[in-house]
Amino acid sequence: MICKNCNTEIHLKYCPECGQPANLKRIDGKYIIHEIQHVLHFERGILFTIRELIVNPGQNIKNYLTENRSRLVKPVIFIIITSLIYTLCNHFFHFEDGYVQYLDNKKSTTTKIFKWIQGHYGYANIMMGIFIALWTRLFFKKYDYNFFEILILLCFVMGISMLVYSVFGIIQGLSHIDVMQIAGIVGFIYTTWAIGSFFGKGKLSHYVKAFFAYLLGMITFTLTVILLGTFIDLLS
Repeated sequence: MICKNCNTEIHLKYCPECGQPANLKRIDGKYIIHEIQHVLHFERGILFTIRELIVNPGQNIKNYLTENRSRLVKPVIFIIITSLIYTLCNHFFHFEDGYVQYLDNKKSTTTKIFKWIQGHYGYANIMMGIFIALWTRLFFKKYDYNFFEILILLCFVMGISMLVYSVFGIIQGLSHIDVMQIAGIVGFIYTTWAIGSFFGKGKLSHYVKAFFAYLLGMITFTLTVILLGTFIDLLS
C-alpha cells in the first residue's frame, strides 16, 4: 500500500515515515470521545496531576521540565481547564457578585478590562503569569531556568490556585458564609510554597523571594491594566 499522506510504501499498520494509519477507521462515538480526551489530555490523568501538584509541586514540576513530560497534563491546557472550572463554579454559585456589582458602578475603560479579565480567567492567568515570571526570574536569576520554564511552573501553580478558589467558592455558595478571603490566603500560601520548593526546599530565603515575586507580579499586572485603561480613556 501507499501512504495517502506522504506517498511512502507501507508494509505494516502504520506508515514508517509519518505514522499515518494504513486504514483509517470510520468516525463514530468512540472516536469523538477519544478526541475530546486527547484535546483535554484527560488520558494523561488530570486528577493525578492535581494530586501530584498538591502533594509535592516543586519536585513534580521540576521533573516535568527536566525528565518526564508525559506524567502531567500539559501546563497551558491545565491552567485553561482549571480556570474554566473556576468560571463555571462562579456562574452557578455567584461568589463574586459583590465585586461585579462594584465594577458595574464604574464606566471607565479600566473597569471594562477588569470585567473582561474576570470573564476570561484562562487567558488572564497566562498574562498575569508573564509578569510573575519576570519577577521570579529576577529573584532567582542564579538558577539555570529560563523565562519560559518559569512560566510553565506558574501555569501549574496558578491552576491549582484556581481550584482552591473554586472549592471555597462552592462552600460559600452552599453555606452562605463568606470564606473567599480565606481562599485568597490559602491560595497565596500555596503559591509561595510551591514556587519556593521548586527552587529548593528548606531555605527560608526561597519562600521569601517567591512571596515577593508573586506579590509584585500581581501588583505590576494590576498597575499595567490601570495605566492601559487610563491611557485609552485619555486618548478617547
